[in-house]
Amino acid sequence: MNMMNIREAADPLEKVARLASESAVVIFSVSTCCMCHAVKRLFCGMGVNPTVYELDEDPRGREMEKALIRLLGNNYSPPVPVVFIGGKLVGAMDRVMASHINGSLVPLLKEAGALWL
Repeated sequence: MNMMNIREAADPLEKVARLASESAVVIFSVSTCCMCHAVKRLFCGMGVNPTVYELDEDPRGREMEKALIRLLGNNYSPPVPVVFIGGKLVGAMDRVMASHINGSLVPLLKEAGALWL
């Protein structure tokens, strides 16, 4: 996993979109979140090397978290993990697991260049 600090940008929603498009798989996470850990393990177990942004380790992480809540809709609690593949929002843990179970996750990863097999 690549661990990166979040660079500065004016609008948190803009920042999320920019960061999400910089790598094939991007996970917005909180380091103490067990569901975040599980989704990171899922991708690593599949041979994918996601870029992970730990929101609790960034001074503007709370703003980013609020932007992610707006993207997901207010029904998600907690709002992390949030996964983007190929710059497109996949969603929170429930959407990632549903995609994994129904077989649509691997084609998304291949299309984004995150998985070659």
